Amino acid sequence: MIQDSPAPTRLRILHLEDSELDHDLVRRSLARSGEAFELQRVESLAGFREAVQAVQYEVILADYRLPGFTALDAWQVLQEQVRQPPFLLLSGAIGESAAVAAIKLGISDYLAKEDVSKLAPAIRRALAVHEVQRSKQVADEALAVSQRRLADFSEHLQTTIEQERASIAREIHDDIGGALTAVRFDLAWVERHTADAAAQSHLQSARAMLGQALEASQRIMKNLRPAILDQGLAAAVEWLATSFTQRTGVRVLLRNTSTGREIPKAIELVAYRSAQEALTNITKHSQCDLVEIELCDARDVLTLEVRDNGAGISPDALDKPKAFGLRGLQERAKTVAGWLDISSYDKRGTSIILSVPLPPGP
Repeated sequence: MIQDSPAPTRLRILHLEDSELDHDLVRRSLARSGEAFELQRVESLAGFREAVQAVQYEVILADYRLPGFTALDAWQVLQEQVRQPPFLLLSGAIGESAAVAAIKLGISDYLAKEDVSKLAPAIRRALAVHEVQRSKQVADEALAVSQRRLADFSEHLQTTIEQERASIAREIHDDIGGALTAVRFDLAWVERHTADAAAQSHLQSARAMLGQALEASQRIMKNLRPAILDQGLAAAVEWLATSFTQRTGVRVLLRNTSTGREIPKAIELVAYRSAQEALTNITKHSQCDLVEIELCDARDVLTLEVRDNGAGISPDALDKPKAFGLRGLQERAKTVAGWLDISSYDKRGTSIILSVPLPPGP
């Protein structure tokens, strides 16, 4: 059994035109093209506003010059609507500059009235372009929502990580630190109560190992929970630089031109972690012999730069999917409305710059 084809969708077209004759020409042209349509005419700006508020049209046709206003005024009225259909100018000669200005505003197309026979193809083309633009807008909005969710998740993840780090640091301090301190007292007691030379030798070795364990636990606690930040960001960065030199032997040149103004704790923590991660990357990959760190808070922007004179990072390394360290720094910066710039040149070193807006100073 052959089923009837569904009736074609009727295009609802609003025609802004003060000439009844020109309106009839449009109606006849569309009828000859085989388009299924509903055509409504309005000739005043008030009538246009009322029509677009009452009905969702698929296409709007407009003469350029009308009594007391132009199509550009109607275009502005249309911008008040949530959904805006393709808007085509169908007018007499309006001049090339006016047509170009209209297209730049976002008007879909311009067609001279003497070319009314080309109206149907122009409408079909405008509808196709409009659909592509609408699909892109929907995709862009979905992407923006996804990016906001990712940013929120990243912020939540960073907060959770810092809370876990603080919890682990407390456990190291309370449990491991307490146990090591007790061992130190026991070793001291044994040392006082034995005169055996072999035992004393082992006790000395045990004390040395215990000292190393205590230093390691202190270092781990500071890395996990930077209590040094209580003394300010400059002091914390200086401690990082000193510790880095002690561990690696690489010289660090620190330039601090900050004014000592109060910086929100969240921003201090982001800056500290950024410097920490940058120095960790230098340790792993740079092969440098000099690191320079600059800290500045001029013009209500906190700027932290860490640069080295090492091997640099190749563009491929920066773009590889598993470059989580640097990508993590960029995401961390976004949690405080900041941004991270990475510049690297083969065998000429790498520069990592964190910039974060600060609340206006007094």
